[in-house]
Amino acid sequence: MQTTVVREQELSNVKSHIKKERRQLLIRRFLSNKLAVTGSIIIVIILLFTFAGPLLASHDPYELEAKQRLLEPSAAHIFGTDNYGRDLFSRVAHGAKVSIGVGFFVAIITSILGMIIGLYAAYYRSLDNILMRLCDGLMAFPAILLAIAIMAALGPRVENVIIALSIVFTPYVARTVRSSALVIKEQTYIEALKAQGAGATRIIWVNIAPNVISPLVVQATFIFADSIITEAALSFLGAGIPAPAPSWGNLLYDGKMVIFNAWWMTVFPGIAIMLTVFGLNLFGDGLRDLLDPHNNKAKK
Repeated sequence: MQTTVVREQELSNVKSHIKKERRQLLIRRFLSNKLAVTGSIIIVIILLFTFAGPLLASHDPYELEAKQRLLEPSAAHIFGTDNYGRDLFSRVAHGAKVSIGVGFFVAIITSILGMIIGLYAAYYRSLDNILMRLCDGLMAFPAILLAIAIMAALGPRVENVIIALSIVFTPYVARTVRSSALVIKEQTYIEALKAQGAGATRIIWVNIAPNVISPLVVQATFIFADSIITEAALSFLGAGIPAPAPSWGNLLYDGKMVIFNAWWMTVFPGIAIMLTVFGLNLFGDGLRDLLDPHNNKAKK
């Protein structure tokens, strides 16, 4: 009895040591990946601005001041004012919550829906043709045109923007998950599970789903970035989040008529969009290299 307890303790210590080594290796690999580190730093800066910016802003983003229209950046108004006299720093800071919030929820929704569609399409041949042809049909349309069409049917609201972009980007996630799941489905251990009488639901969600998480997470970071750009494009065209909500796309829309007289109205929102998307893409590229089991660049 005592020998069994000792062996169990030794086995527990070995498992703990292995987990610790894996965690340390993952950290070393992450720190050695310049793309992932640079992207992470940019994302952290953007998130700090998103949550701390509205607290630091001393002006109401909706407050109109006709006498302070189109003021250049100054100590009183760091980013200047817009064509209605509203403080641009406040609007960019509050707009970050709107734009990043839309991107975040679209990434989450598309990941969930795309994972479900991709897994079942890969496992069931009968569903594969139906689901993938629907995805092909949606992907045949340019993303911005399909989003505009959906917004025209639903109406300009933040919730509808999220729904529209989720419909647009879900097929891309579904195809990514399906391609990974098809490879895993052909593995020997999956065939063994079927031979032992394991149910389809157990195989899909216990044995296949965990193995598609890595490509799914990477794809979600790119969807996050694409959603921010597409939301900005929709709002810039007047088909997205309705004014006077301070989304980054709406700020660009307000500045397009005075772009030569008030450069700050387009430059600061544009920089915010550029840095956010750039950071997410760098992080996504780095994460893809980090999670790639065939990556030989990692430092041991």
